[in-house]
Amino acid sequence: MMVDWSKIPDILAIASLVCAFSSILKRNSRFWQDDETGSGLWLIGWALIVVHFLGYSFLPVPGLPGVLGSEIGTISLAAAAVFFMWATVPYRHNLSSRWMAAVLLSTYSMMVSLDAVDHAPNWLFDGFAALLALAPLAVSIGFCKEGIHPLRRISVGFQFLLGSFLLISNHTGFGSSLGMVNAVLFTAYLSCCVHFWYIHRKATAGSVISIGGFFAWASVFVIGTWMANSFPNIHIESEVWNLPKYVVAVGMLLLLLERQVEQTQYLALHDDLTRLANRRLYQDRLISAMERARRANSTMGLLLLDLDRFKDVNDTYGHHMGDLLLKEVSRRLEARVRRSDTLARTGGDEFSLVLEEPTLRRDAEALAIVLEKLLSQPFNLAGKRVTIGASIGVAIYPEDGLDFETLSIAADQMMYSAKQGEPATIEL
Repeated sequence: MMVDWSKIPDILAIASLVCAFSSILKRNSRFWQDDETGSGLWLIGWALIVVHFLGYSFLPVPGLPGVLGSEIGTISLAAAAVFFMWATVPYRHNLSSRWMAAVLLSTYSMMVSLDAVDHAPNWLFDGFAALLALAPLAVSIGFCKEGIHPLRRISVGFQFLLGSFLLISNHTGFGSSLGMVNAVLFTAYLSCCVHFWYIHRKATAGSVISIGGFFAWASVFVIGTWMANSFPNIHIESEVWNLPKYVVAVGMLLLLLERQVEQTQYLALHDDLTRLANRRLYQDRLISAMERARRANSTMGLLLLDLDRFKDVNDTYGHHMGDLLLKEVSRRLEARVRRSDTLARTGGDEFSLVLEEPTLRRDAEALAIVLEKLLSQPFNLAGKRVTIGASIGVAIYPEDGLDFETLSIAADQMMYSAKQGEPATIEL
């Protein structure tokens, strides 16, 4: 019998989706390290689904090619689930996460390979089932100093239940009609469903479709087996069972596009270098703070901060060193200001801080002194010790201005009156 050419449309469809994922990733390289989506691992998972369809296209071929096609196709299907799960965990770059992924990949592959062995001894089956149940637990215990994330508990719990089920099934026959491979795949894709639910709980179209698709994907391995055993005369085309794959793919593409929209909106309101609020967001926050203070008959403060001799550092070591300095300055300032206040980068080396009401002048001036001392401490940048300073102007609403422009001018005048001209200290 020849190769099953009916799988070609599925292969082309999934390959097209892989290309779509790749295109989106190339447009925004940050997605490869994205802590929410893990899109690079999604791409690997869908590439494995292509391999799955390629392998299954050899199922009708007798002899070794058919056996290898079945093994490669099933192992690829299980491995794709591992990558989908791996993509969701926020700690996926940790060594423990890589070990967990390696353990799941190896134990799933062992169980699928064992299923192809005729008359395999029970002790070997029991050993692999015990390994499936206990190996993830061992990884979790071995890296317990990192802390145990809820998703780690979910993974360990699912694998322990799967291994225990396979052991019980082997000795009692309970649930044996499901089959070992279907049990493994059901657990893997149900785990994907739970992982995606935990991370993408926001009720967006992408999250709902992805979570529902993974649940349907996992259910296929149970419902398909039940249908085959209970209604052997009813034939359902394989394309029907493959529908959940496409549902998940559509959901993931929507998640990527939703994330891209969020990223675009974020960049429209934040500085690309420091990730602080940009001038546009700063103006909105300042006007809103003034309006709240007006309604409450209260006060609020504005601090304008300009780095002293930043140009000297930029000219001496180049713009890269200047960028590093701006990032370090933003980190120091963020660590000191209140979360309710708005810190923004409003110019090349200029920062602004909106102090929410109520803010008295003495409190704002005291904070300005603290920030000046904070920024006068040396910065260690790329092996070089850099000491700069800062000039800060303070303005209080409504005393120094009743509108955005007046208050900003008052703070700007105070800042320039405080400007000093001491040379920067740059030590190798």
